[in-house]
Amino acid sequence: MATSMNIKNEETTRLAHELARLTGENLTTAVTEAVRERLDRVKHERHTRYERALALAEEISSHMSEAEKAFDYDAWLYDDRGLPRDC
Repeated sequence: MATSMNIKNEETTRLAHELARLTGENLTTAVTEAVRERLDRVKHERHTRYERALALAEEISSHMSEAEKAFDYDAWLYDDRGLPRDC
């Protein structure tokens, strides 16, 4: 199935052509590889941020007492309609 993209940005077009020229790839391959590499990088960065946040949560949890871990913070912060309480 053939699909097409119509890039209307001069800089994007220039960069894609330059990349294809420098790599010796055709334009489609150069753009595909560039998008694939960027997508992989973004996915890795998101996963890394998630892992760091999880590690931070575990570190914080390790310093909490059992009572603090068992406390119902949602009930304390939000009413039965899910709106913030005036604490």
